[in-house]
Amino acid sequence: MLQLVMQVLSKMSINPSLIEEIRAASRTMVRELGFMKPTLAGTRYSPSAVHALLEIDMHGAMPAAQLVQALGLEKSSVSRMAGKLIEAGEIEETAALDDGRFKQLALTAQGKRTIAEIHAHGQQQVISALKRLNPEQQSLVAQGMGFYAGALKQRHLQSDETSGNTIEIHTGYRPGLVGRIAQMHADFYSRHWDFGQFFESKVAAGAAEFMGRLHQPVNQIWSAIQNGRIVGSIAIDGQDLGSNEAHLRWFILDDGCRGTGVGRQLLANAIAFCDEHNFSATQLWTFKGLDAARRLYESFGFELTWEDTGSQWGYPVTEQRFTRKPT
Repeated sequence: MLQLVMQVLSKMSINPSLIEEIRAASRTMVRELGFMKPTLAGTRYSPSAVHALLEIDMHGAMPAAQLVQALGLEKSSVSRMAGKLIEAGEIEETAALDDGRFKQLALTAQGKRTIAEIHAHGQQQVISALKRLNPEQQSLVAQGMGFYAGALKQRHLQSDETSGNTIEIHTGYRPGLVGRIAQMHADFYSRHWDFGQFFESKVAAGAAEFMGRLHQPVNQIWSAIQNGRIVGSIAIDGQDLGSNEAHLRWFILDDGCRGTGVGRQLLANAIAFCDEHNFSATQLWTFKGLDAARRLYESFGFELTWEDTGSQWGYPVTEQRFTRKPT
């Protein structure tokens, strides 16, 4: 194994002694920054819990699924950790600004005080180290750590691709698509909006009917596939609205792939299809309170054109229509 590593390093023109220097420095940093201890940054919390607080602080508020992606931990682990932080009074579940049923994690007043202490602790660690270096060395440290951290992140992304964790976009029907569309919608909206059987049945019936019209050139559907499993979908229905307008439907992602950019890939495919077919407009209906989705829609040129509160989905909710017209 060592011989193979040396051969690879030789081909890449990397000095083996440099590798050992970086590894030794990394081990020293882990120890000196306190990552070997059960708690971190002068708190009574584990390193993962401290980083969870830092992520929530950086975003202001965030759904648990986004925290899973940010930390790179299992959903169950993040759920348990969040529960402990809620119990400790550091974070709380809050309602989204536009809809009280959409839950996010946010810092409490106590959590904000804890974060301030964490930042002060971290700043003091950096200051105490940098004051032992001259200004040129300080700049080199900042630049080098930035480059190295970025390279590590890229390595992680490439590792996901080679291990089969990459997400691919598939065009057209595939077995199980109707069921997964219904399941992903039911999972998300039951958890955040208390929708039940009526909503799931409407989604399943609509998707099943649409699949029978995929042979029409103005209709198409895309799915995101990870390890053979459907983890996202989006469709363009060019028939049901009439007036040469496209209906963007069933845009949904599994919890595990939110924040990965796959939603933008799916939407980009759908918009390219609409432009190719010269629709006079593309319409989508959604619910008020889905702020992250709204920002994504608006980045593709959609504008809010209508909203109204009703109960057609089996539960009172403010429904919105966004419209995109060709440029």
